[in-house]
Amino acid sequence: MDIALLVYDGVFDSGLAALLDVLDAANAMRDELPEPPPPWNVTRVGFRRRVRTGAGHLVEAEPVAAAAGTDLLVVPALAERRPDALLAHVSGPASEPVRRLVAGARADGTPIASACTGTFLLAESGILDGLSATTSWWLAPYFRKRYPEVTIDEARMVTSSDGVTTAGAAFGHVDLALAIVRMSSPALADLVARYLVIDERPSQAAYTISAALAQSDPTLAAFERWARDHLDQPISIVDAAHAIGVSERTLQRAVRRTLGTSPVRFVQDLRVERAQHLLRTTGLPLEVIARKVGYEHANTLRILLRERTGTTAGALRGR
Repeated sequence: MDIALLVYDGVFDSGLAALLDVLDAANAMRDELPEPPPPWNVTRVGFRRRVRTGAGHLVEAEPVAAAAGTDLLVVPALAERRPDALLAHVSGPASEPVRRLVAGARADGTPIASACTGTFLLAESGILDGLSATTSWWLAPYFRKRYPEVTIDEARMVTSSDGVTTAGAAFGHVDLALAIVRMSSPALADLVARYLVIDERPSQAAYTISAALAQSDPTLAAFERWARDHLDQPISIVDAAHAIGVSERTLQRAVRRTLGTSPVRFVQDLRVERAQHLLRTTGLPLEVIARKVGYEHANTLRILLRERTGTTAGALRGR
């Protein structure tokens, strides 16, 4: 597989390195399989011969014309975590060449992959409209507001939709690289993961901090504070809306617009977050923890933890 790996000014160093290292490891381990897949030929391409990364390192690149006819175009993340600055950059003149390249590659039928903030570059170019994608969980509210035509699922670590593959936050570049290997050889992807000691991470949900998501909207932030104060009680969305001075409909819309979910599900997320914290930092029985987060029966919490984190209460306590 011929891969064009785009490098541009401000690219996220660790994301770029992770992609190169995982694909290099896959090439080195190919011959350990009885029927090895074809190698991954990676070419770094850029708009200048020398590109400066987000950390200030210089990277050599081939002209972007070398991306023509490749089997996959990979766009690593931009080294920017501040939402306002990120949106200003991806929509501004500095990223216009990247957007043009991505749109042109998509028009030519070239599969495209990206991770973390790089997903914003893909969305800004218009190629994600009508598709499903994922991105950094803490940037999802901003993504959802700016790109309503994209179905964003921030719980997913890797998502593929109609030839476009996206991955989650920062070191989701590792998961993205493994997904690229898995396209050709699931067995080799598993082997690389074992050698590099990469855990399987199908979801970002276990890493999500609900309060961080809530801060992107004043109504949601007020609801989050109120819900935390009443987490050990049955929560009425009508009472919550009245307490923060909005209508129930306004609260429902604010949560849906920002998080793509319902107030009830957001409260469940807060309860899961609190329960995980108590499991990891106390020796309280699960029955007691369940009551502290608003559930009468421990089994209700046990099922919810498994659904949202993909693991058991016992495993969470063991961490």
